[in-house]
Amino acid sequence: LGVMASSGSSVQKTEEEWRAILSPEQFRILRQKGTEFRGTGEYNKLFSEGVYNCAGCGTPLYRSTTKFDSGCGWPAFFEGLPGAITSSVGLFRLSFFF
Repeated sequence: LGVMASSGSSVQKTEEEWRAILSPEQFRILRQKGTEFRGTGEYNKLFSEGVYNCAGCGTPLYRSTTKFDSGCGWPAFFEGLPGAITSSVGLFRLSFFF
């Protein structure tokens, strides 16, 4: 499985290679479709100036100027960098709060 790189090409690595470069939490979230617990992520309340990049491939994803506090417990952005964020019809992700 691959991750899109900033050049638009896919980064191809084995699961073992991904485990070697990602922290256990990053691996669980990026490779196993996990999520952080609400309100626990280091970027939730961070509003420093800069660009947010993919932890897997380094692709720039969002400018800090598009970040806002949605109150949901996860970082929220109203706009991704052009061409950085893709979506597929029929694919969505649900998060449950308890």
